[in-house]
Parts: sequence; C-alpha cells; structure tokens
Amino acid sequence: MTVTGIITAIVIGAIIGFLGRLVVPGKQGIPIWLTIVIGIVAALIGTAIARALGVSSTTGIDWIEILIQIALAAIGVILAVSLYGRRGSVR
Repeated sequence: MTVTGIITAIVIGAIIGFLGRLVVPGKQGIPIWLTIVIGIVAALIGTAIARALGVSSTTGIDWIEILIQIALAAIGVILAVSLYGRRGSVR
C-alpha cells in the first residue's frame, strides 16, 4: 500500500465515520481517532459486502455501497459508544 493509499483510506474513513456519527442520535462520547478507525473499517467491510452483492461497480456514484458503509459505521459508533462509555465508568 502506498502513502497515497493510506492517506485516501484515512480521508474516506473519516468521512464515512463522521456520516455514521451523524446518523446516530444523541451525543457520542468517543474520540475523533476512534471515529476515523470505525469509518475505515466500515468502508472496507462495506466495500466487501457491496462486491458480494454485486453492486460495487456501477456507472456513476455507488450509492448502495456508500449507504452500506454508513450503516456499518453507525453500528460501529453505537458499539463504540457503549463499550467506551463502560470503560469510562469503571474508573
């Protein structure tokens, strides 16, 4: 993987992560870096799911793939908030 690929993954991950956070109602008490990591993972898994469903290669914008990625990011944010919140309350 090249430096450009890594930077692209971080940027796309940040966008997907923030869109996932936007979908989840309420305040999320997780750090920005965790949102980016969730976004990167959601983007990778979402792309794999879209390929498995045969909807990853379309002419134009891959809306279904993007929606899958955002949904996965939202689920990841919900899980992270519940786990991160538990960790913070143990202190």
